[in-house]
Amino acid sequence: MTDNMTVRQQGRINVVFNQQDKQQQASRRLPKTADIKAKMNDQPLKDLEKKLNQMVGMDMVKETVKEIYAWIYINQLRQEQNLKTESQSLHMIFKGNPGTGKTTIARLIGELFRDMNVLEKGHLIEAERADLVGEYIGQTAQKTRDLIKKASGGVLFVDEAYALARGGEKDFGKEAIDTLVKHMEDKKGEFILILAGYPKEMDEFLRLNPGLPSRFPNHISFPDYSDNELMQITQQMLDDREYRMTSEAKAKFSRHLQHKLMMQHQGFSNGRYIRNMIEKMIRRQAVRLMREGSMDKESLLTLRIGDIMIEDSDEYE
Repeated sequence: MTDNMTVRQQGRINVVFNQQDKQQQASRRLPKTADIKAKMNDQPLKDLEKKLNQMVGMDMVKETVKEIYAWIYINQLRQEQNLKTESQSLHMIFKGNPGTGKTTIARLIGELFRDMNVLEKGHLIEAERADLVGEYIGQTAQKTRDLIKKASGGVLFVDEAYALARGGEKDFGKEAIDTLVKHMEDKKGEFILILAGYPKEMDEFLRLNPGLPSRFPNHISFPDYSDNELMQITQQMLDDREYRMTSEAKAKFSRHLQHKLMMQHQGFSNGRYIRNMIEKMIRRQAVRLMREGSMDKESLLTLRIGDIMIEDSDEYE
């Protein structure tokens, strides 16, 4: 048998065991350049970019999600070439106020990981403290295990996760945290855990639980929307529902959003607030149309300034 030889071609090193098997060994070990380029344009990436492009704002969030995609993808290519790859922990921390897109991105990540064969199903299970913490000894661990079982093959999304650390020494929240951490190790690769909540509260939660940060290497921050971004979201929601506002209604709506942002109202829920406002407008429009007897297509499409309901006592017109 011919001695092993090393042949350098175009910057690649091929190990040749004998002259007869040279081409067979190379084809098995190294994918063709055309194959790699084809994979780089694969459907999961196209689907990801399409969905991200439909979302208003969140530029840094989008870039982080793409980085995670690229990281996983390149590691898969390295595995195909028998190169060393690091063990990847894909559990995440989401920090952001309500209505900033945390749940939407969590669902997108589940679908992405399914398409990349990282997760079997890619479904999203949403949970909060009440879903995890029991009222007596032993119940918390069982409730948490049941949720993890439901999330197997997908994503377990725990909102307001810092609430698990509240309640004092006799509270069972810590038991839920310990159970989650244990199953992150025992069922590694079987599900993704995302802990989410307000930024300050999540920072404090991680500070008080020093063993957690290292288990969640992926932190994504979700900033509040600007007034312009909120108006873009408003337009998207109206288009989806086949409604439109008059110029006067749009101006009033915009002034109201600017005021809310300027006052930094506690509990302002960003995109969720927009959805609630639009639903109230649609209900008020329905009452107005019934009263007016206006049932033509143009009337059914149009939301007027009087359809906007401002409940804040400190709002100005």
